[in-house]
Parts: sequence; structure tokens; C-alpha cells
Amino acid sequence: MTSTDDVAARLADALRDEWGRLLALLVAQYRRLDLAEDALGDAFEAATRTWPHDGPPTNPAAWLLTTARRRAVDRLRSEHTLARSMPRLAVEADLTAHASRVMADAGEAVVDERLRLVLLCAHPRLSREAAAALTLRLVLGVPTPDIARLFLQSTPTMAARLTRARKKIAGERFEIPRGDGLTARTGVVADVAYLAFTAGYTPSSGDAVVRVEMAGEAIRLVRVLRDVLPPTADRRELDALLAVMLLQHSRRDARSAGGLPVLLADQDRGRWHDAEITEALSLLEPLATAPATPYLLQALIAAEHAIAPRPSATAWDRILARYDELVELTDSPVVRLNRAVAVSEVHGPRDGLDALADVVLRGHRLPAVRAELLARLGRADEARVAYDAACTLCENSAERAHLRRRRDALDRSR
Repeated sequence: MTSTDDVAARLADALRDEWGRLLALLVAQYRRLDLAEDALGDAFEAATRTWPHDGPPTNPAAWLLTTARRRAVDRLRSEHTLARSMPRLAVEADLTAHASRVMADAGEAVVDERLRLVLLCAHPRLSREAAAALTLRLVLGVPTPDIARLFLQSTPTMAARLTRARKKIAGERFEIPRGDGLTARTGVVADVAYLAFTAGYTPSSGDAVVRVEMAGEAIRLVRVLRDVLPPTADRRELDALLAVMLLQHSRRDARSAGGLPVLLADQDRGRWHDAEITEALSLLEPLATAPATPYLLQALIAAEHAIAPRPSATAWDRILARYDELVELTDSPVVRLNRAVAVSEVHGPRDGLDALADVVLRGHRLPAVRAELLARLGRADEARVAYDAACTLCENSAERAHLRRRRDALDRSR
């Protein structure tokens, strides 16, 4: 028998890494989102019962795919939609023979199917927020509570929204639109990819500082979309989005040490991925005279950090100017929070605190930034209170440990 902790870890890995690929394959085969999702959920539930006793399989993804297909066949039989000429033994033999090969040879075929699934989730019948939430859940397997935190909503509210979104696209064709139909969904998919990247780059729960594979999947999604767009399509916004993703992702190896986050100013810049920074800067070069967009401005901000040889050489005045433009384009609480950090770097922590005064944002990031600024002003008692609030609200264990360490440093400095 295998330990419960080991099985739980293997299942968590499979859910994070394989859910989207497996669901896309199942939807492609059965052309029914509800059937595919239910069957895959049944497969994971079966794994929780059998793996502790039998041990995790050598190829968990193939095991889950085989089991999900069997569950789908059983459900279809119960609905009287399979012909009698499909005996169970033949079906099972086919599933067992092909599951491992399908997972081993997935490659571009699975990427194509995942793109189909993404475009299905980006259907015009859905709002952009609903499309993004559904894609995070179905394509990348992001847990509903994490999606709720990304959208600053409660978990029950987000669960209900996901259910409504599924119903709206039930029965829609599982295909890649052509021409104008594909171009019309590009913006939606771009938003979806960036939200997925955010879920990997700054996980709101769990114990990881960064979920590298999830962030990488979001980047690959943007690359695939750029490749399949018609030659006449305007790729500038996708280029800007890819640039900001690459610039942020290039810092992944330097963002943690000993399981704890490392602040940007403290990162070892020698561990940043130069090839990704170079690619991002080359994407931005033709956009120098392009109209300002949210993704372009975020990419230009990230580029300022990338080109600075050391933290003290960062052009915070240019970064603040970009954030001022962002506020004009998209006046969100997150943008204002980040702008306040830039204000503190240019004008000092007191002005940074003033810039936070009108920011209303759920979660731990607002009190965490306030705590840092209060600490820099020497207002240790207020900083401790803010750190305590941030620790209470933070659901990422690594980041919570980092916040506690910052708070403890105030006590030691008494």
C-alpha cells in the first residue's frame, strides 16, 4: 500500500498538469463537455479509492484517460446512445491499447485540442470574465476557490457562475473558427491566457511561490494562438501579451529561495533567463510607436526591470509614468496598488501610503504593501498590525511565511 500523503501529492500533480489535456481529448472524442467533465471527475474520484491500495500507476495520465473513457462509455450506454455493436470487452481493449500511446504522442495534437477547448470557452455567448473563469477551470484545472480569488469573488458565487457558463455553451461545436470568427475571439483568449499566467505566476493558494508549469502553459497558449491566426490578423496585442509574460516568467528561478518568495529588488539577476528577456524585447521593439494598450504598458514596465543592471538603476520615474497611463486605460484596484509602489519608489513611502488611501482590494496584497511602507517610515506598531492582517488573509503558505518573517524582523529591530 502507498501512503495517503504520497497519493494525494500524485493526484494533485495530475490534476494540475493533466486535467486540461485529458479534458480536451475527451471533449474532442465525445463532443460533449458535460460528459467529458463528469467522466474525468469520476476518474479522479476512482483514483482516490484505488491508488492508495494498488499504488499510483506508472503513467497516471494514461490511467486517468482510460478510466475516464470507460466512465464515458458507461454513461453513454445508460443514455442508450451507443449501438449494441460495441461490446464492452472490445471497447475496453481499445481504450487500454491506445491510452498510453495517446498520452505519449500527445504533442501538437493535444495542443490543437486544447486550443479548440479554449476557443469553445471563449464563445461569444459568454462574457469575457465568464470565458476566462471557465477556461481556467476546464483547460488548466485551476481550482474554483483560486479562480474566485483571482476575480475577487466568493467561492459559491464563482461556482454558480461556472455552472451557468457551462450551460450556455452546452451543445456548441468543438471546432476552431476560421477567418473573422477566429479573430473575434482572439481578445478573449488573450485575457484568458493572462489570467491563467497570473494563476501560475502568483498562486493565491497552496505552498508554491510560482507554478512554473501553469505559467508555461499560458505562454504556450499565446504562442499557439499567434501561429493559427490568419496572416492578415493584427498580432500586436498578442505580441505585447507574450512579451509581458516572457519578461515576468524569465525571473522564475530567482523568485524563491528555501521555499520562500524573494522580492524583486533582492533577486539574483544572474538567474534570470536572458533568452526570454531578449525575445520579449525584440517583440516590443516594433511596438514602440503603437497605441498604448494595457498589455503593452505592462510589458514596458516589466522591460524597465529587465534592462536595469541592478535594482538601484531601475527607472522608477518611467515606470510610474506607465502606471499613470494604465490608470487612465483601466482603473483597477490592482493597477492602483502597483502604482502606489512606484510612487513610493519615486517620491517616498509617505506618498506611497497616500496613493493607497483610495484602493479597495480583497485579499492580502493591500495590507502587505501597506505594512512594507509603514515599516519604511519607522511606524513599526502600525506595520505589525498590517502584517498580521496580511498573514490572516494570505492563503499561500510560502507567501504567508515570508510575511511572518518580515513581521518578525520588526520585533528584532526593537
